[in-house]
Amino acid sequence: MAHVSLTHVRKVYPNGFEAVKDFSLQIADGEFVVLVGPSGCGKTTTLRMVAGLEDISSGTIDIGGRVVNDVHPKDRDIAMVFQNYALYPHMTVYKNMAFALKLRGVPRAEIDRRVNDAARILGIEALLDRKPKALSGGQRQRVAVGRAIVREPKAFLFDEPLSNLDAKLRVTTRAELKALHLRLKTTTIYVTHDQEEAMTLGDRIVVMSNGLIQQSGPPLEVYQNPVNRFVAAFVGMPPMNFLAGSLRREGDSLAFVEGSSDPSGRPYTLPVPAGRAASLAPWAGKEIVLGLRPQMFSDDLAGASATMALPVRVTEPLGDTIDVFGSTPKHPHLVARVPARAKVSVGQNVTFAVDMHQAHFFEPGEFGRNIMA
Repeated sequence: MAHVSLTHVRKVYPNGFEAVKDFSLQIADGEFVVLVGPSGCGKTTTLRMVAGLEDISSGTIDIGGRVVNDVHPKDRDIAMVFQNYALYPHMTVYKNMAFALKLRGVPRAEIDRRVNDAARILGIEALLDRKPKALSGGQRQRVAVGRAIVREPKAFLFDEPLSNLDAKLRVTTRAELKALHLRLKTTTIYVTHDQEEAMTLGDRIVVMSNGLIQQSGPPLEVYQNPVNRFVAAFVGMPPMNFLAGSLRREGDSLAFVEGSSDPSGRPYTLPVPAGRAASLAPWAGKEIVLGLRPQMFSDDLAGASATMALPVRVTEPLGDTIDVFGSTPKHPHLVARVPARAKVSVGQNVTFAVDMHQAHFFEPGEFGRNIMA
């Protein structure tokens, strides 16, 4: 195991495109860190630079106290698991797992021990004599992970390893990977575009956009305290609702004014809780963006101080919950997630309680700062 350090790392391609901009991150020994973000944000390029598959344009990459900027990939003592498994089709599972060790001159007895130990950990002992074409997608992925395990590297690198699996298998394999990390405690860098995958797997998630780190921290901290609107939109399912409007002073209080009216003609005005008004006072009279997670809506109106009446466009039953898609004249795409007991139907005007104690307030713009963070 080893710590991994990236300091002011950049990647600029010959055509001038800057894929990664001033990336600095310290990954502790044994930590599981997930790089997450939309396609093109630079996460895979960053991983490939750590692996040595991409040259860095500037900066420093350190693995276990050794600068590896100019070290060949095979000499970095890392193991990488790819999205497409990259198994040798003509080799058995055993030979696929043993191949890298054989190239390194590891004694036959040691190879046999490592392969069998990894196969036992992953539950693929019965598959060792099969070839990849005789395996399911989930089994192939386990073999790819096993091939990484037998190398006993300083760090594991995973490049979207679950993308080719069906939804059910992704969930079970995700749990297996997490259990595997708890057992091996090897430093791990994992890349995914799936924020749910990132939230469930990582000790820490690193949200990227446009080649930059937007926020890094424990999953729940990032979810509960996003530093900007981009992070708030990317982390969380369904995505956060954003309502552009302004803050209006009402005596000693503040209220968010959305700027349009509900089906009965009542303006959409949401009072700001007293405990949050002081932080927002400088924004009175200014444009601001209100962020409401779908879970902040409720069908229980008892004691509600803030409510919104929305015409229902679509409903999506999810078992114990239901996603209700509504709109205002200014914001055509809003979603509320409420208990399935709620009697909601398309075309109905439904009044929801809104939990303004958990609401977020952002500066305008795609990367607008979270004012309350």
